[in-house]
Amino acid sequence: MGFLFEDDNFTLFRDGFLQTIELSALSALLALLLGTLLAAFRVSPVPVLRGFGTAWVTLFRNTPLTLLFFAVVFGLPKLGASLSYMTLAVLALGGYTASFVCEVIRSGINTVPLGQAEAARSLGMSFGQTLLLVVLPQAGRTVLAPMSSVFIALPRNSAIAGAFSVAELYSAQQSFSEKGYSIFAIFFWVACAYLLISAAVATLFRFLESRLAVAR
Repeated sequence: MGFLFEDDNFTLFRDGFLQTIELSALSALLALLLGTLLAAFRVSPVPVLRGFGTAWVTLFRNTPLTLLFFAVVFGLPKLGASLSYMTLAVLALGGYTASFVCEVIRSGINTVPLGQAEAARSLGMSFGQTLLLVVLPQAGRTVLAPMSSVFIALPRNSAIAGAFSVAELYSAQQSFSEKGYSIFAIFFWVACAYLLISAAVATLFRFLESRLAVAR
């Protein structure tokens, strides 16, 4: 297992680890923003927006992530989009995760008493103002636990990007395998890296839950 402490190997592993964190962070940000917007669409009084939100969630939740990566990485360039593999990976992973974030937030919105929205509308607030200022702040507190599961899974899902020219942990693992190192040793260190990222995400959400806990 000591192969990792050789200079070249450590640099390769470190770069893959940092790239995984970057890919996961950017995808999480995109998923959170897009997922919140899709959740707003799904509860919108506008039928076209509701239909779009429903179609997005249905399509992305039922499409294998590997297939989605193929569609984005090879499809967008054919449509004239000149983007780096990292950007394409963020779009694929963020768009996929956004469908799960959407459903988590929508479930939180459904827990907010209807009277709160009616009271906001009686004060002259628009649908957007009611959602942004009244409903979402309450819904966000109630969905922290299920949301943590979505974002803990995201770094593991990012491993697929390694097969599409993104130099993250899975790509580093392939390089070590090609050099002939022990598969057990390679997967031990890669598993430890993913465990560290997942533990950091879980700790962050536990902190948020304690700070934003709803008084009962």
